[in-house]
Amino acid sequence: MNINDLKLFMAVAFHGNFTKAAEASYTVQSNVTARIKSLEEEFDTKLFLRTSRKVELTSAGETLLHYSKQIINLIEEAKISIGKNDIVNGQIKIGFLETTMAHKGPSIVHEMADKFPLIDLHLTSSMRDTLIDSVLNYKLDAAFIPAPVYNEELKQIHVNDERIVAVTPIFVKNLEDLLEQPLMKAIVFDQGCFFRARLEAWLISHNIMNYHKTVINSIEGVVNFIESGIGFSFLPEEIVSTFYSGRKIKTHALPKEIGAVKNALIYRKESVPSPVLKAFISLFT
Repeated sequence: MNINDLKLFMAVAFHGNFTKAAEASYTVQSNVTARIKSLEEEFDTKLFLRTSRKVELTSAGETLLHYSKQIINLIEEAKISIGKNDIVNGQIKIGFLETTMAHKGPSIVHEMADKFPLIDLHLTSSMRDTLIDSVLNYKLDAAFIPAPVYNEELKQIHVNDERIVAVTPIFVKNLEDLLEQPLMKAIVFDQGCFFRARLEAWLISHNIMNYHKTVINSIEGVVNFIESGIGFSFLPEEIVSTFYSGRKIKTHALPKEIGAVKNALIYRKESVPSPVLKAFISLFT
């Protein structure tokens, strides 16, 4: 077993596919298959469950994934401590809600490029629960999500406070005017969206159990439909004021229990965080 074997093992775990892991590792599938077989023989256990559609980690594979990450992190730390060049380099995978990426992503990229120019950023957006799962399963190094998160395997750092507002067509005078409509019409993201959950909680607090929903998975699409008068939505106030202040829409303040959000950076609890992750975390501590 060598370090490259562990890196190939981690690639298969990440992609859930031998072919994709080979492509990402700039090698051939037969080599990946052979190295995984060698690891399974060395540990005398199956590391993956193979089906016709995908490859999944066994419980032993999950354990090895955890240790593999620690080993790689230790080696990277040693390179910096022992080597003549102490500049941190590598790649980091960061997850966001789509709204957070739109507003905070550019400034984070600028700051990282300024302080750590040799660290490449891979940014992705998804729903809150998916981001948490991706961090836990090593598909992401860290993610920005609405807090709190209750999981003993994760650490979280408070990043900022945010305010959600109701966004309506310009002709809606106030929230009372909105609530008096015979049928509530909302423009929402898919099930699992944090802002949709807050919107539905607000409706329930006003004894509104059913509403007409139009599902659109883009911020621009949501704003366009609101502007056209189709319905309302809940969005971060900073997103609306920064990117859509000139549109024919209106924002309305919400009660604190609905509108107040604390955002956190989450990452796995590890005895030896990677130098790249430590560099990224340093921006927020």
